[in-house]
Amino acid sequence: MDVISRLATRYAQGREEEMSIDDYLALCKADPMAYATAAERMLHAIGEPEMVDTREDPRLSRIFANKLLRRYPAFSEFYGLEDAIEQVVSYFRHAAQGLEERKQVLYLLGPVGGGKSSIADRLKYLMQKVPFYALKDSPVNESPLGLFDPVEDGPLLEQEFGIPRRYLQRVLSPWAVKRLEEYGGDIRKFRVVKRHPSILQQVAIAKTEPGDENNQDISSLVGKVDIRKLEHYSQDDTDAYSYSGGLCLANQGLLEFVEMFKAPIKVLHPLLTATQEGNYKGTEGFGAIPFDGIVLAHSNESEWMAFRNNRNNEAFLDRIYIVKVPYCLRVSEEVRIYEKLIRESSLGKAVCAPGTLKMMARFSVLTRLKEPENSSIFSKMEVYDGKSLKDTDPRAKSYQEYRDYAGVDEGMNGISTRFAFKILSRVFNYDSSEVAANPVHLMYVLERQIQREQFPAELEQKYTGYIKEYLSPRYAEFIGKEIQTAYLESYSEYGQNIFDRYVTYADYWIQDSEYRDTDTGEVFDRSALNAELEKIEKPAGIANPKDFRNEIVNFVLRARANNQGKNPKWTSYEKMRAIVEKKMFSNTEELLPVISFNAKASAEDARKHEDFVSRMVEKGYTPKQVRLLCEWYLRVRKSS
Repeated sequence: MDVISRLATRYAQGREEEMSIDDYLALCKADPMAYATAAERMLHAIGEPEMVDTREDPRLSRIFANKLLRRYPAFSEFYGLEDAIEQVVSYFRHAAQGLEERKQVLYLLGPVGGGKSSIADRLKYLMQKVPFYALKDSPVNESPLGLFDPVEDGPLLEQEFGIPRRYLQRVLSPWAVKRLEEYGGDIRKFRVVKRHPSILQQVAIAKTEPGDENNQDISSLVGKVDIRKLEHYSQDDTDAYSYSGGLCLANQGLLEFVEMFKAPIKVLHPLLTATQEGNYKGTEGFGAIPFDGIVLAHSNESEWMAFRNNRNNEAFLDRIYIVKVPYCLRVSEEVRIYEKLIRESSLGKAVCAPGTLKMMARFSVLTRLKEPENSSIFSKMEVYDGKSLKDTDPRAKSYQEYRDYAGVDEGMNGISTRFAFKILSRVFNYDSSEVAANPVHLMYVLERQIQREQFPAELEQKYTGYIKEYLSPRYAEFIGKEIQTAYLESYSEYGQNIFDRYVTYADYWIQDSEYRDTDTGEVFDRSALNAELEKIEKPAGIANPKDFRNEIVNFVLRARANNQGKNPKWTSYEKMRAIVEKKMFSNTEELLPVISFNAKASAEDARKHEDFVSRMVEKGYTPKQVRLLCEWYLRVRKSS
């Protein structure tokens, strides 16, 4: 099916279907979604979660304390917002069950660029997925069940059609009351339509904004008289009314109120009655208008704090279900946010050197964290990302200890994802000759932008310190390793040889046996074996060689059982991998002629240099970046 045919099919599926009241009641008997509330339909659209047992993943286990984690496919790209999403879904779950949440405003509270609007957009998109049923021509999308009396008709409807009585707690709109009079009380003259919520057509989905703070006009919420109709109707006639307010349009759906607390309190009053009582008053003297939908609001923390601290707003505060949407505090998830933003832009095919996005994510997360006591903020960032630091930083605390000390407001300050992406955009376009990004340009652009932002002096110093103290030294270590591994043509084979030799020597040393080298015939007694082992251990700073040798040999013996008697790969045990790499790279002087971009002394050096550059390109760098990063690395190495 081509794209035009698909569009035509979608349009046809979204068209209204008309039926009689009798047909509608028969449908209710067969399908409970025919009379479902907006919260129930939203829950249906969100779908069932995927259950993740965090005990099976060491990283997730450390972050989520071995809990069962719910992940919703509908929110799969909302990285690092598991808690916020779960709270949003809980709101709809409880509202769908008819609990107190059905009478509350869902309020997303968070810093700028933290994802509030994205969650709101996703909820509006999901609202479109499930159709609803309304009286034909009703200007407020009212449910046909509003025609029935809960006391007199409720028992019969429940018995015959299985419709629970709580679904009849709706008032009839003034428009429907007038039609009922015209029909002489015969409700069979009403027709029912199946409607599809639509953002574009404002069918059961509407958006409203606070407008002028000095204006007390509530018509943007409740509608107003249409002066063009006064020629035919009196002012208090329901047919003279324009049901154009947000609450009118969003009945049986979702009303998004942007920056809600910038609006004057009197403008917000209709929301109180709409959510609490399921109806509200228009600007004219006729009866109440029904509202059976969801009010979704969001704003920044400053507006919320000003509103909350005003004692006059207490009645409203009790009607709000707050979901905090903080910035992402996990580096790996922040990286995925950047990858998504880049993927959706024209930079999707541009080269991004390894480590660039991770560096930006580290900086962003560092600015959002609360400084811990007696511990490094960098270690805290690593722990938040699910890393175990027990072997590298004995002062690092557990994830929960850091969270408890930081309090509930962590992640509500710092630089936004929007700011970070603007920085990345500049980095990609920094070099006039190629669209590509690398960490060296990132550090430069970031430092300059920090100065331009005119942060308070203390904050500017802190942010610059993060770059110099944490990001730059660790990147020097990372790029050094990248360069060294690209320099070694048979890097993997060389590492395996060191690993195998170490394991053999350690095994014979533990057994207190002599070892004869099968290739050279050389015999090693216990002291000679010890000397050979120390050549590998000392560069790595192993504090307790005896225990370490036993640990490695035991690991290898267990691994051989599952590997047909062969040694495992040298990279399979993280501690040993680090030690082998330190041994491999203990003498780096010989790589300088090869990685340098100066004129080569021999054809052999020139060949090695070209091979080195091509291997770096295979790792994800452009040739220009290889030169820039090598020169930066040599400069940093010389100054340290």
